[in-house]
Amino acid sequence: MPEAIIPITSIAGSELILGGQKSGKSRRAELLARQWLQADVAHRAVLIATGQAWDAEMAERIARHQADRALRAPGLATVEEPLALADAIARHSRPETLVVVDCLTLWLTNRLMPAQPNVAMSAGDDNRTAELIDAIHAAPGPVVLVGNEIGLGVIPMGREVRAFVDALGRLNQQVAAACSRVTLMAAGLPLTLKDEARDAI
Repeated sequence: MPEAIIPITSIAGSELILGGQKSGKSRRAELLARQWLQADVAHRAVLIATGQAWDAEMAERIARHQADRALRAPGLATVEEPLALADAIARHSRPETLVVVDCLTLWLTNRLMPAQPNVAMSAGDDNRTAELIDAIHAAPGPVVLVGNEIGLGVIPMGREVRAFVDALGRLNQQVAAACSRVTLMAAGLPLTLKDEARDAI
């Protein structure tokens, strides 16, 4: 797919990129990182990866994503943080550094459906979304967050899956409210849902 299919005009202070599976959301985030790195030799970019290799297929998927990132955004460093996302943003964000989070959906999965069956959620887990919102607001540099939009299909039959879809919908709404730009990706094409800089004109 040609990169020109994802027009990018500017980098917002914070941007939430939503979309379905293979919609182009990670590609857009990587191209934003590449654009940021090319704009100034002093610029840096770091990707906070929340995914974990639960099985062989997931390990293969992660390896494929890493290879794709190396081609699309050379110079984009990667750190892994499945849970302490707010701390990771605070630790890596600088005025000259763009932080990419990929992705919020796996971060929420790690919190609500831990791969280790004997790992219980901490008592303060409900505060993690609030901490994430605070970290987005406090970040001195640009932050790009990637997440899935999974609430457009039929209502799942299982109670746990319905609860997860509801929780993800609430998380997406809260992060969208905190970000200055929100982009919905579909078939590799961006639809701007919110752009505070443009809306202010």
